[in-house]
Amino acid sequence: MTTIKTLEGYYLSKPEPYQSCLLALRDIVLSAHAGIEHVRKFQIPFFTYKDKKLAYLWLDKKKLKMGFCWDKSLQPVVEGIRPKDKYESIIIDANADIPIDLILEKLNYYVDLIDVSNGA
Repeated sequence: MTTIKTLEGYYLSKPEPYQSCLLALRDIVLSAHAGIEHVRKFQIPFFTYKDKKLAYLWLDKKKLKMGFCWDKSLQPVVEGIRPKDKYESIIIDANADIPIDLILEKLNYYVDLIDVSNGA
């Protein structure tokens, strides 16, 4: 079995209707803010902002998920507690309208967290 190593290859390897939905989600995320970058982490499409984890797309069997990340480097330091990235996700129905408003709200929330922690 050939491993798909490119970002584009990840999308193109998925069956319809997931492929079209993933590509649309990618475009929505990238158009939300000029500073968002598209990378591959953990074998899935990830989006970063100012080198901090922001969001990801993942097709798990027949569930299409869009996750959002609060990078551990942005969290307050508490002695004796090891910080971990915190995630939340939404399940996207590939056969229904994409919840664009919700996605943009979440992206803006996490971009703002990164900006505040970086003193922007």
